[in-house]
Amino acid sequence: MRLAIATVCLSGTLGEKLEAIAAAGFTQVEIFENDLLSFSGTPRDVRRMAEDLGLSVAVYQPFRDFEGMPEPQRAKVFARAERKFDTMQELGCDLLMVCSNVSPDSLGGIDRAAADFRELGERAQARGFRVGYEALAWGRHVNDYRDAWEIVRRADHPAVGFVLDSFHVLARGTDLSAIRSIPKEKIVLVQMADAPKLAMDYLSWSRHYRCFPGQGELPITAFADALGATGFDGLMSLEIFSDRFRAGSARSVAVDGRRSLLVMLDDLRRRSSVPNLPVLPPRAACEGVEFIEFAMDDEAAASFERMLGGLGFARTARHRSKSVTRWSQGGINLVVNTEKEGFAHSFQVTHGASVCAVALKVDDAQAAVERAVALLDEPFRQAVAPGELDIPAVRGVGGSLLYFVDRRSGLDRLWNVDFEPVATEPTGDAGLIAVDHLSQSMRHEEMLTWLLFYTGLFDLAQQPVQDVVDPGGVVQSQAVEAPGGALRLVLNASQSRQTLSSRFLSEAFGGGVQHVALATDDIFATVEALRANGVDLLPIPENYYDDLEVRTDLSAETIARLRAGNILYDRDGQAEFFQVYTRSVLEGGFFFEIVERRDYRGYGAINAPIRLAAQTHLAPHPALPTR
Repeated sequence: MRLAIATVCLSGTLGEKLEAIAAAGFTQVEIFENDLLSFSGTPRDVRRMAEDLGLSVAVYQPFRDFEGMPEPQRAKVFARAERKFDTMQELGCDLLMVCSNVSPDSLGGIDRAAADFRELGERAQARGFRVGYEALAWGRHVNDYRDAWEIVRRADHPAVGFVLDSFHVLARGTDLSAIRSIPKEKIVLVQMADAPKLAMDYLSWSRHYRCFPGQGELPITAFADALGATGFDGLMSLEIFSDRFRAGSARSVAVDGRRSLLVMLDDLRRRSSVPNLPVLPPRAACEGVEFIEFAMDDEAAASFERMLGGLGFARTARHRSKSVTRWSQGGINLVVNTEKEGFAHSFQVTHGASVCAVALKVDDAQAAVERAVALLDEPFRQAVAPGELDIPAVRGVGGSLLYFVDRRSGLDRLWNVDFEPVATEPTGDAGLIAVDHLSQSMRHEEMLTWLLFYTGLFDLAQQPVQDVVDPGGVVQSQAVEAPGGALRLVLNASQSRQTLSSRFLSEAFGGGVQHVALATDDIFATVEALRANGVDLLPIPENYYDDLEVRTDLSAETIARLRAGNILYDRDGQAEFFQVYTRSVLEGGFFFEIVERRDYRGYGAINAPIRLAAQTHLAPHPALPTR
C-alpha cells in the first residue's frame, strides 16, 4: 500500500509543507489546489521541488462543481478540466480528484452524471490521466458514497475511478457494508480523516475539526475493516482540515500523520488477513509506574525532599555513581536527581525543578522501544557506568524521557543493581500505596500529538474529552487508561494563556507533568498523617461543603470530616471518589494530589473547577512542612 498526505493538512508555504512531508518519510503527496494557486512558481517548479525531496505528486485536487451542469456551464467545466490536465502534466501527476457538485445550478440524475464522467474519462485517457470521484457529505445531489460508486460503475470507463473519504462516509453515519463489494481495482484513492463527534453542519465540521485516524471519535476501525475486505492495496492518503493543525509545526503534524497511518494499518493487519501491511511489535501492555524522576538543583532538592518526608516518603537508596536518591512509600518510587551534568541537569537548566522522566513497567521493554522507533518516536540513550543497567527510553512530552522497565530482561532489578540502600530515620508513613495517575499539560496544538503518541505505543483506552472551567478560561482534558487502571494519564491543554495549565507551560518553558496523583486506601487517615507531618493542604471554600451537604445524602459527620480535611468528593452511582491536594511544591506550579477510589472510574471532573479556583486564588508558595 502506498501512503501519502495532502498539503492541506499542514501549515506553512508549499515549499515548507513538502519539506515536512518528505522529512516524515512520505514518498507521495497530494497537491491541494489552493497551495498551488498561492505558489509563486510554476507547476513544473513544484514538481522539481518535490522530486528533489524524493516525493512524487500522486494526486491533484479538488476539481469542483463538475458533473450535472446545464449548458453553457457544461462546456465551460470541460474546458476547465482540460486546463487542469495541463497543470497535471507539469506536476507529473496522473490522478485528478473530483468532488461531488455543490453548485445550485447543477442538475441531478445518476445517468446524467455518469455520462459526464464517461466523457471526462475519454478526455483524461487521451492524455494519459485518470480521474477519481468522491461524494462530499454536503454534496447537492450526491452526498452518499453509494451514489458516487453507482455513477462510477455506470460510467464504466477505465480512466474513471472511485474515491473513498472516511470523513464523508462516517460523518453521515452511512452503512459501510456496500464498501465490501466494491472492486478494489476501481478504488483509485482512499482519503483518511477522523474527527470528534460534533453536532454541527457537515461543511463546518469538515473544514475545522478533522484530525488523524485515532485522534477522534469516528468509527475508523469499522471503516478500515470494510475497506480491508475489498483487498485494497493502492493509494491511501490523509486529507485533514484542522485549525489546530494549522497552528502547529508542519514537521510535527506530518510525523503524526504517518504515525497514525502506521498504527491504523498495523491494527488492521492484526484483525484481518490483508497482505502487505506494516508489521510492528504489539502495543506495550503497561503494568504500572516504576518511578518518577525529578531534576533539580541542590537548593530545590533540599526543600522538595523535606516535602517528601512530610508526605510520608522515606529516603531508601542512593545511586552508586550519581547524585540521585530514591524515595519510597508503598509501591511508589520517586527519584531526585541533582547531577551537575547529563540529561537531567540539562532538563533542569531548561525547565527548572520538574519531572524529567517517568519509567513504566511493561511486558517487554525492547519490543516497546522497537514499536516506538517504528512509529517515528525519538529513542534516547546516554552513557552508563560499567555494571549499571542501560534502561531503554524514548523522548516524551516537553522533551522529558519515558523509560521502559520489564522483568524478562531483568530491568526490574535496577534498585538492586544501580542503587545501594541507605539507613535513614523513619518518617511518618501516610498510607500512600501507588501512583494513581499522571497529569500532563501541553500546548493546545500539541494535545492530539501526545494522544496519538500514547495510544499508538501502549494498550490504552481513551476516555471522553472533558471541558474543565478554569477561572482563566477553558481547559480541554483527555484521559487515557490501561486495562485495570495500571496506568492512567490525563492530558490537559488550553487556548487561553491565563489558565493554570497554560501558566505552567510558561513557567516551565514547555509541557510536562504538572501534577502526580497518589492513591491511598483511607483518605481520612492519610490526611491526618499529612497534618501530623506538617503538610499544608490546599484550602477548599466553605461554600463547596455547604453545597455538598444539599446535593448529596452524606451524613453530617462525613461532611464535617471532608470539610476539616479539605477533601473533595464525587459519586457515580454507588462508586465514590475522594481527593485532596497539596499547595504548589515547586516554583513552576507542580503539586501532588491524594485520591481514594471506591470502585470509581473517573477523575472527579465535577470538582476540577473548585480546585482550579482555589489554586488560582491562593498566593503561590511552596507547600513545605511547617515543622
